[in-house]
Amino acid sequence: MDDPQARPHGGDGQFVRSLTTAQRDAEAARLRTQGWTYQRIADHLDFKQRADAYNAVKRVLDATVREAGEDIRALELERLDRLEAAANEVLEREHVTVSNGRVVSLNETPLPDDGPVLAAIDRLLKIQERRARLLGLDAPTKAAITISPERAAALEQLVEELGEQ
Repeated sequence: MDDPQARPHGGDGQFVRSLTTAQRDAEAARLRTQGWTYQRIADHLDFKQRADAYNAVKRVLDATVREAGEDIRALELERLDRLEAAANEVLEREHVTVSNGRVVSLNETPLPDDGPVLAAIDRLLKIQERRARLLGLDAPTKAAITISPERAAALEQLVEELGEQ
């Protein structure tokens, strides 16, 4: 029979979760939700020590939080898709200038109104910015830090003092 303490490892030496260990972790989490102590869980599930039971429960919680975050991200992306579709409809529609409730015309041709188109473009840009932030597509901004010569001298002195200790 398989050793319940055996921890399968991949070619890189890292721990690889198997179905058995995932089921054991899930059972540990279930018992913990019933108020069992980590020591009792460890004893019941043949973990070597209490910390192993704690780590099993933590793995389940981490996976649950990660999955919930992925679900929320997918939901937000769907919402952004709907908003983008609505803004695109406004962008593609023809808009005419209206003044005092009447269409403004020139030689019986309605004057186009670019305001809604420009507003739709602005909205699309905001949606794209939000999507990029949500997906982590934007490169981190770099900041240049400059300090005065006096502070640079004080910093050098501090480094020297720390080096002497």
